Formats: sequence, structure tokens, C-alpha cells
Amino acid sequence: MVEPTREDLRQTFLKSSGWGTAKQDALAGDASNRRYIRLNNNGQRAMLMDAPPATENVHSFMHIAGHLIAHGFSAPQIYDADETLGFLILEDFGDDTFTNLLDRDENEHALYTLATDTLARLHRLPAADGVPDYDNDRLLAETALLPDCYMKAHGLSGDRDRYDQIWLDLFARVHLGPTTLVLRDYHVDILMRLKDRFGVAACGLLDFQDALVGHPAYDLMSLLEDARRDVDGDLQAQMIERYHATVATKDRAAFDEAYAILAAQRHAKVIGIFTRLDQRDGKPHYLKHIDRLWRLFEHSLNHPTLAPMKAWVDQYIPADDRCVAKDCS
Repeated sequence: MVEPTREDLRQTFLKSSGWGTAKQDALAGDASNRRYIRLNNNGQRAMLMDAPPATENVHSFMHIAGHLIAHGFSAPQIYDADETLGFLILEDFGDDTFTNLLDRDENEHALYTLATDTLARLHRLPAADGVPDYDNDRLLAETALLPDCYMKAHGLSGDRDRYDQIWLDLFARVHLGPTTLVLRDYHVDILMRLKDRFGVAACGLLDFQDALVGHPAYDLMSLLEDARRDVDGDLQAQMIERYHATVATKDRAAFDEAYAILAAQRHAKVIGIFTRLDQRDGKPHYLKHIDRLWRLFEHSLNHPTLAPMKAWVDQYIPADDRCVAKDCS
């Protein structure tokens, strides 16, 4: 018997959900294995998430969406689901991502204020039940992407035991701080402005299925030290101050230290991910961000607490190798 294709499974799910005759328009792909298809059934609109269960987790998406909606945030409503096969039919938030709005010269300060206020409110709430911790194993697996993908692409190697130990020492300092729900991919590409909603509900949240419980600095840093676009330093400083004024941070120095550590961790991870997307997955368009990521990574390494990691990077990744592998001399 011939096994059904992913397309066959998708069409069967749509038919059983009442969307079998809907017009389907696929959206541009991203760095994940998920696909999004806009559905239009005689003017009734929705979004199909096609998330192959071998690599994606719709159960987590559904769980976090329910938590966010219950607390007044705008995650997509889920109209129908097949958790086993990895299909969801979701509320369609439209096309007004913050990225699209910024490309149309919308007010940058207002958009970042909305994003920052949304985080500040989220961080004043308890994390969702049953969400795993952003623990050392997860953090270290991500930092491994720098040597395993980026350095390998450049023909570089270094003292891996020392690299891992430095990170573990740094993570220990982060774990001393407060914890919250960390959405982990919080940036303008996956935030939406919803014109018919007000307050933080006007900020549509799209990408949170990988949420964990971790330090609140992570998502604020992800927003302001964006891998895909430059954020003006004055705007960063204003949003950081706004965030702290709203949440009444108790230990600002410790927060700033965690912010720098997590920034270094994320930038190291994303440098590796974008290299892997090119080398393994044939998605070279992410390489245009490598130079920005190295600037951000080097900036975070200048924090005094990160001196040991800066020394390691300076020893094993020469300045001339801090670029796209194929373009380096």
C-alpha cells in the first residue's frame, strides 16, 4: 500500500475540517520546517500551519496559545487541530508584521514601545504550567552551534572543554535571577499589529511553540539586538528603561549582566544556525546577517563578566574569519 504524501494528509485534514474547497495561498518559508498556507473560503479566512511532527511540536503551540489568550494577549485562536499529524487551522492575523510596517515607514518608536510593553506585562505574570526550564543542557546545545557549524565551515577548531565550561560558569550567574515565560523568538518578524485591538492585545504573537521558563532578559534582548535588522542604540536604551520602569526591576546590575550573557549566547547560536541553513539546508539568504551578528556578539563580549569567553573567541576565531565562510580570504 502506498503511504500518503504530506500533501495528501494536508488535503484530507482540510476536507475533514470544512476547508477542503478553500483557496490556498502558501506564505514564504522561514528558518523552520513549518509551512503556513492562507485559506480563503468564500471570504472566510484562516491560516493553516503545517508542522511535520518529526521536527515540530503543535502541542506546545496550542498549550502556550491558550495560556497567552487566557491572560489577554493576542495569540491566534485555534479553530481545528490534528496534533498527531501536525496540522492546525488558526486565526489569520493578516499581513501587518512589524517588519512590513517598518518597511512602510510606520512609527518605529511606537511599534517597539508596544512590543516592550507586551513583554513587560507578560513578565509580571506566572509562567504557563508544564513548560520546561531553559536549562544548561538546552543553552549549551545552542552554543555548540558556533563551533559545530560556523567554525567547522571555516576549518577552525578550539578547546571545546574550555568553551563549554566558560558557558556553564556564565549560565550559573543567569540562573540566580528571576524566571518568566520566555517566548525565545521575540522580534519584529513575528510580531503583528492588530488594528482592531487595544493595549498589549494590539500586539499579535505568532511564534512561541518553543517557549521555555528562563530569565526575562532573554526576550527583551531578542527584540532589541535583532539578528535581522539594526536597532538604533538610543531606541534600545529607551525601551530598556521603559521595561525596567514598568516591571520595577529589583537588581538592575544583575539583570544587565544576564542580558549580556544571554545576548552572547543567542548571537553565538544564531551565527551557527544561519551558517547551517546555508551549508546544510541550501538557504543562503540568511548569510546576509552574519556581519551584523558578529558586531552584536563582539559587543556583548565586551561586558566584564564575559571576559573569559572573549579571550576564547579571540584565540580561536581570528578577526579575519568573522564573516561568511565562502567570502573569507
